[in-house]
Amino acid sequence: MIKVMLVDDHALIRKGIRLLLETFPHTKFLGEADDGEEAIVLAHRLKPDVVLMDLSMPNGLDGFSATKEIREQLVSTKVIFLTMYDEEAYVKKAIEVQAHGYLLKKSQGGDLAEAITSVHNGKFFYKTSIPDEQIRKWLTDKNKYNKVHTSILTDREKEIVRLTMLGFSNKEMSMKLHISPKTVENHKSRIMQKLNISNKHELIKYGINNKYLELTI
Repeated sequence: MIKVMLVDDHALIRKGIRLLLETFPHTKFLGEADDGEEAIVLAHRLKPDVVLMDLSMPNGLDGFSATKEIREQLVSTKVIFLTMYDEEAYVKKAIEVQAHGYLLKKSQGGDLAEAITSVHNGKFFYKTSIPDEQIRKWLTDKNKYNKVHTSILTDREKEIVRLTMLGFSNKEMSMKLHISPKTVENHKSRIMQKLNISNKHELIKYGINNKYLELTI
C-alpha cells in the first residue's frame, strides 16, 4: 500500500480528494494538513510515501517552502503538487524544490492515481500544458536556470510581488511580514509606480517573467 498524506488549505477540497483517494485500491490515506507548517510536522510524524501538496496556502508556509523542508528531511517521501497554477514559473520552481510530480486540480481521478503510483516507483509525473519534452529538459538540467536578481525593487518589494503571485491577500501579507496592511498597500503602490503597471494581473505577469518564484528573499 502507498501511504498518502494531503495538504490543502480548503476543507472542501481536502474532503473531495480524501474520498477519491479512498477509492484507489493501492493507497492508504494517512492524514491531512491545512498549511505548510502543519504539513512539515505531520510528515515527520506519519512518514508518508507520497504527499499531495497545494501550492498557495496563505495562512502558513507556501507549498514550495514546505516541500523543500520535507524533501530535505524525509528523502524517501515523494511530493506531488496538486494545484490550479499552470504557468512555466511555477513548474520550474516545483522542479527546483525536488517535487516528483505536478498535477492540475482540474485533472481526472485516473491521472491522480497514475501520478501517485509513478512517483512512488521513483518516476517523475508532470502533467501540465507545457510540452513533456520541455519538462524533461528542465528535470535533467535544472541548474541551468539561474536565479534572477533585479535592482529595480527592494528585497521587501520583491517579497510582496512573490506573495501576490502565491495568492496572499494584503491582510495575510501583513501578518506574514509583520507589517500593517496599510504598509503592504504602500509597497504595492510604489512597486506599480516603479514598474509602470496598473493592476494585479500585470504585477503577476511581471513576477512570472522575472522568475520571482525562484528567488530566495
